[in-house]
Parts: sequence; C-alpha cells; structure tokens
Amino acid sequence: MTILVTGSAGHLGEAIARTLRGRGSPVHGVDLKKSAFTDAIGSITDPDFVRNQTAGVTAIIHTATLHKPHVATHSKQDFVDTNVTGTLNLLEAAVAAGVKSFVFTSTTSAFGSRLRPEAGQPAVWVTEDLPPVPKNIYGTTKLMAEHLCELFFRERGLPVVVLRTSRFFPEDDDDPAMRSAYPLDNAQVNELFYRRLDIADAVSAHLLAVARAPEIGFARYIVSATTPFERRHLAAPPRDADALAQL
Repeated sequence: MTILVTGSAGHLGEAIARTLRGRGSPVHGVDLKKSAFTDAIGSITDPDFVRNQTAGVTAIIHTATLHKPHVATHSKQDFVDTNVTGTLNLLEAAVAAGVKSFVFTSTTSAFGSRLRPEAGQPAVWVTEDLPPVPKNIYGTTKLMAEHLCELFFRERGLPVVVLRTSRFFPEDDDDPAMRSAYPLDNAQVNELFYRRLDIADAVSAHLLAVARAPEIGFARYIVSATTPFERRHLAAPPRDADALAQL
C-alpha cells in the first residue's frame, strides 16, 4: 500500500514519512519545500499537480496546511486556497484514483470559542460532540475542509477519518495571562503533561486511522494528551482550584 503524505517537509508530515520509511512501507511525500522526505515539490492548490501525485497511491494522509501562526502573515484568501481548495483537490483526485483510505489532519482550534466557558459557567468538557465555533480564519477553513471530507464520504463513498489534533510543536501559550503568570518552561511542561500531543502519538494516530478508515467510513476524533480530570470535576475550578490541582 503506497501512502501519499502531503506536507512531508512539515513537523508532522516528516515524522509520518520518516516512520513509514523506517518500516519499509512505500510512501510518497509532497510539499512546497524540498526535504529528505519530499519526493515531489508542488502545491496542493494545483489540481494537475495533485492528480499526478495521487496516481497509483492507495491511501492519503493530508497534513499540509496553513497553520494558526500564518494568520499574521497570510491573507484569508490564502487560507481558503490552501486549506479548503487544496483539500478539495485532494479529495477529487482520491476518488478518481480509487484511494481506499483518506486521513485529514484537522485541529482542536476548530472548537474555537467553545473551548472557554462563559462567565460564571464551569469549565468546558471537550468531546467530539462539542459543536465547534471557530474564532479565526484558520479554524474556519479547517472546519470547512472537514465538511468537504464528510461530503465526499456521503456522496462518493470515500472512507475518511478526520483527526482534530492538539498542538504537537513548540509554540507559546495562546493565553497572554498564562504566559505572564508562569515561567515559559513551567507552562509548557504542564501543557505537555495534560494538553499538548506528543509527536509520536500523533504519528501513531494517523497510521491507525489509515488502517481503520475503510471499516469506519467517516468519523472525527480528538487526538490529545490524556486529561487527569473527569466530567465530575467540571464545577471545581471556580470554587476549589487548589484541591483540583492535587489530583
């Protein structure tokens, strides 16, 4: 089974391609940038390039994207072109090539404003059933791409697994208050323990999704660090955060 990995020069795409090569599995990497794991250089916004690269592949792992940090450097149209049109090109090519498994790397940023409780409300319990409310163009375009994936499953029968990943690369905390209240090392260690996703686990999730997509059909899954809390702890933070910290 030859797997096409988009974004093969990126943090996740390279890790996936590296793992597949290490296992001796056929893998074909594409990216805008040259790398040791990129076999073809080109843009997923180019439908001809995409069609050429999907010929003969049996599975696609689509990690290529404009990320949240690009909000400061790229236009909204750039995000639509890459994250939405690029995904559409890949889905169309996947169906034409008879691809058996498609995995789309999405993000927990799709939940957006729903990740923070309203004033006076307890903490938010985040599951796949939480309705997303994106708060920027990044989350919006990733959610749009998710809907395209679901449409192609319903209309064309393409097996697709969407993985909403937590952060798995070095980045400052989103919350300015958090950044100023704690030393960076302290905040990031706690995030690694309780929120951020280890890159090895991100790779494993994508490879498992490739294998299981044909029997799953379509599904969305959150991929994140295991929480130390349970739903019954939701009301505790506003009134007894110190006790909760001892769990």
